[in-house]
Amino acid sequence: MAYVIGVDCGTSGTKTVLFDEKGTVIASMTIEYPMYQPKNGYAEQEPADWANAMINTIKGVLAKSGVAAEEVKGVGISGQMHGLVMLDKDNNVLRRSIIWCDQRTAAEVEEMNRKLGREKLIEITANPALTGWTAAKILWVKNNEPDIYEKCRHILLPKDYLRFILTGEYATEVSDASGMQLLDVPNRCWSREVCDALGIDMSWLGKVYESCEVTGQVTAEMAEKTGLKAGTIVVGGAGDNAAAAVGTGVAVDGKAFTTIGTSGVVFAHTSNISIDPKGRVHTCCAAVPGSWHVMGVTQGAGLSLKWFRDNFCNAEKETAKYMGVDEYYLMDKQAESVPVGANRLLYLPYLMGERTPHLDPDARGVFFGLSAMHTKKEMLRAVMEGVSYSLRDCVEVFREMNINVSDMMACGGGGSSPLWRSMLADLYNCPVKTASSKEGPALGVALLSMVGAGIYSSVPEACAAVVKTDKIQEPNAENVPEYEKYYQLYREIYPALKAQFAKLAALD
Repeated sequence: MAYVIGVDCGTSGTKTVLFDEKGTVIASMTIEYPMYQPKNGYAEQEPADWANAMINTIKGVLAKSGVAAEEVKGVGISGQMHGLVMLDKDNNVLRRSIIWCDQRTAAEVEEMNRKLGREKLIEITANPALTGWTAAKILWVKNNEPDIYEKCRHILLPKDYLRFILTGEYATEVSDASGMQLLDVPNRCWSREVCDALGIDMSWLGKVYESCEVTGQVTAEMAEKTGLKAGTIVVGGAGDNAAAAVGTGVAVDGKAFTTIGTSGVVFAHTSNISIDPKGRVHTCCAAVPGSWHVMGVTQGAGLSLKWFRDNFCNAEKETAKYMGVDEYYLMDKQAESVPVGANRLLYLPYLMGERTPHLDPDARGVFFGLSAMHTKKEMLRAVMEGVSYSLRDCVEVFREMNINVSDMMACGGGGSSPLWRSMLADLYNCPVKTASSKEGPALGVALLSMVGAGIYSSVPEACAAVVKTDKIQEPNAENVPEYEKYYQLYREIYPALKAQFAKLAALD
């Protein structure tokens, strides 16, 4: 039996999972670490924390499992995207990593638009300039910490720093590099035009690979520290969402997934590159060679339900404790007792502004149609439906871009709710499934390492062999036209309030 390791470098911790070649979890271990916020809107982490967590979790899963080092055929690494790691000529880390959720770079986004133009940036990098992405962070260091910038000789993403620690190679792969805003996404290579315009030295960037290609081998020093065999292959790996796509089998056209976590993501695979000229959705290279993915984001998805729970559902919390069940289970049951349309109550889930399809930080949450007949359970149903309408908005943009979405997986906390899955199935008008494995990104990069090691010949073949479906929710033919009526009204509310949201934001 062959074994592989999937390492997932997240924001709260690094999780390492040892799988056999059938995708069965043999052992798993997570080590957590802090995030630093020296100022409002800043978010940083220590790359050394990621490295120590990776080394110790690899060592831990091998010790727990009793699997011999020579039986481990490959390692894949997934990671939080957009983080900036800067090394000097001696490979010392120059500063803490500025990570994905840091928002300090508004001036640098303006600088990028000034130097390249919004249209040119979308044409080359497939996305508008964004505060959370890596290029703006590099410019921030250049503008605000010139002494550190002077010493920089290598720029890596979080998971690529872990690759460097394991193999000594400066490398990245197309899916994660797409989120740097320095990659020519249609052509899957660094963009000289963008780097030159921004004054970023291209020699600082790692070599670009496809996600399932072998990028290096575990060094003798790291073999001693981790318990792996020296020479074990390390593949390109993938950014967290691209890795989750492979881990849920989204590797061929027509397949997509919806994640309802704090934010919501709708993610679709496509073998033809498609870029939204309005910049409402992100297009990146997929972890499948020669393919891309398109991703829409709802900022306040699971967050909306958590906000409602924390402020209005104390009774459910108390009852759940006595019954020994999850409070969300009781909230689901209450919402289930209300008909489609929540008795003519609609909710806009814009508690944190919005990304897709309205790129508007000033947008805010709204209950529309509230009357004296409505109770908490109608409001609860309206919140869940409003999030579902917002996710349907993402799918509508995909359809405008001629991207087929006919087979949907559901993941994240919200994806475990049968009621939420039924809403999505009815609104997308396609089956919504869950995967048997809950390992998402770690399984995804483990599958990529199986391809790199020659266990499977392609990423779609590996997915077909390993990823299994757990539950399938078919659309309800009666509910589909009912939801459609409410969804079309929902789409009219934001445009009618857009100017008022801006006025509200401008008030003292």
